Amino acid sequence: MLITKASEYAILSLIVLSSAKEPMDSETLSRDLSISKSFLAKILQALAKAEILKSYKGVNGGFSLNKDPKDITMLDVLSCVESKAPAVFECSPSEKNCPSDKAGICSIWPFLNRLQVKIDDFLQDLTLADVLKD
Repeated sequence: MLITKASEYAILSLIVLSSAKEPMDSETLSRDLSISKSFLAKILQALAKAEILKSYKGVNGGFSLNKDPKDITMLDVLSCVESKAPAVFECSPSEKNCPSDKAGICSIWPFLNRLQVKIDDFLQDLTLADVLKD
């Protein structure tokens, strides 16, 4: 599945953080978004590790965007949160890595591969700034 709950929550958090004047802690974000604090904390930590967010420690700690929204691509966000590149099907982009070892005779693999390339290109071009406009 391309968009999991983790991806959805990551994008929602980035939207909220993009308009925050100060860093927000995971407890406040989880309450505002009605998301499990422990689940959201893992998502925020992954985004901070990928340098999409900046993490602040201490009493007034929390998270803020580490980049301009126009520099945060949805492909980067989804890849970070899912720990792998987002995929709409289980096929490999490489025929030799086909999970069923039938890529050579598969009649839909070329179509699915072209679809995945288009989706990857779209997600690479779509930024948080674009999402904020909508």
